[in-house]
Amino acid sequence: MLMSNDLSAVVQRTIEKGPLVHAITNSITINDCANIILAGGGRPTMAESPEEAEEITACADALVLNLGNPSPEKIKAMLLAGREANRQGIPVVFDPVGVGASRFRMKAAADLLGNIRLSIIRGNASELRYLAQGQKSTSGVDAGKDDRVTEQNLSEWITQLQGLSARWGAVTVVSGEWDVVADASHSCILHNGHSMMRKITGSGCMLSALMGTYCGGNPGDPFAAAVAASGVMGISGERAYRNVQKQGGGTSSFRIALIDAVSQIQDTHWEEELHFAYR
Repeated sequence: MLMSNDLSAVVQRTIEKGPLVHAITNSITINDCANIILAGGGRPTMAESPEEAEEITACADALVLNLGNPSPEKIKAMLLAGREANRQGIPVVFDPVGVGASRFRMKAAADLLGNIRLSIIRGNASELRYLAQGQKSTSGVDAGKDDRVTEQNLSEWITQLQGLSARWGAVTVVSGEWDVVADASHSCILHNGHSMMRKITGSGCMLSALMGTYCGGNPGDPFAAAVAASGVMGISGERAYRNVQKQGGGTSSFRIALIDAVSQIQDTHWEEELHFAYR
């Protein structure tokens, strides 16, 4: 069982190592993903051409694959990069953005899941429900209104995620008002964050990028990396909201404040603000 000081160590090791994180990610949020990698202590590179995907990945400490704005060329690059990461023993984080929204995304996700050994799979409730049950309930790339992780259905989600983890050999994470991190035999529930995180584009993409960063700093422990990233992002969202409220700002200010808060997390006793439990 991870203690809060173990999670602090995950963050500190990442900062000390400064891992190179290759992210083939959502072009709509690519700048925010690069900045959150920097804020978390990593170094971003965002090479999405198939011609260089393997070469860039071979030099990286972690790989993040994000379906947010897919194209045939980008999916080809993801497959090449993922296979190279597997050859080199580099951890891979997969964010199946909007996986149930179109046949193209469904096939792309199936190809990636079938051909790449993943360390972490992170998505919202609709995306993870689709992967588990094949049920399409996505609203665009957002979670469907009836798909929420609540205090009442936490046990159901733990069972569902542990089944996915056993199936793919990866840590699975559903994020939202409640975050659940699971492997085949363990789970952690986190309850931090703020509702304004749903009002900006890319908070989920940034969380996946931060998980990749912590994986790069802690390559042998994707479960701890996922829990630490979820906790840091949630607490940073709470802090960002308080700072924006003081300044009278709105959603754009919040987005900047969120990245600021992640960059400043190591200078604070952030673990004291964590609301988490293991089951």
